[in-house]
Amino acid sequence: MKLFTSFLFAVLFIVFTACNSNAQNNVLTPATTAPTPTALEIGAAAPMTDYPMLDVSGAMVSIKESMLENGLLVIFSCNECPYVIGWEDRYPILSEICKANNVGMLVVNSNEAKREDADSYEAMRKHAIEKGYNFAYTVDEKHQLADAFGATRTPELFLFDKNLQLAYKGCIDDNMKEPEKVEQFYIKNAIANMVAGNAIDPNVTKSIGCTIKRLY
Repeated sequence: MKLFTSFLFAVLFIVFTACNSNAQNNVLTPATTAPTPTALEIGAAAPMTDYPMLDVSGAMVSIKESMLENGLLVIFSCNECPYVIGWEDRYPILSEICKANNVGMLVVNSNEAKREDADSYEAMRKHAIEKGYNFAYTVDEKHQLADAFGATRTPELFLFDKNLQLAYKGCIDDNMKEPEKVEQFYIKNAIANMVAGNAIDPNVTKSIGCTIKRLY
């Protein structure tokens, strides 16, 4: 009987130790999935409007300083994403559309995980010169602005009205590869309708592009 009691105690001790070890391992195991930032909803106020970002010109730029009388277009972009490359020939056209409608335009690079490589500040400056950028192209350190916006892709657009409330978000148009075959000029129409005080339809489209390269 004494031998059986000792044996039972030993079994219970082993089980308890194993369970306790598993519980500790579960607690200490880090999450392997990166958190998904919460996306801004239509009508939401622009966040971090005073957040200063280094522009390729060497100046510090913010949302509040970039907006014009009728609002602001923010584009999350980068240097080497093939989707950006496919669409960025339309950036200068968008810049002219924004100017004609008294809307500011701000292009933001949030690829912090590639800051020592393809999306370094020097690489951004070189890219802006090569592509003839005539608008602000800024460094979003540690992807703070992208996180606040809930931006996940490049390119991804956020159009704000004169009160800095979100009026449209999504992509530029419906044909990245062949601009001459575009049927839906999403952002062009959104800007025109916003300035005219008309409803924007659609006011949300799916962003198609590379993921923003965040640090976790």
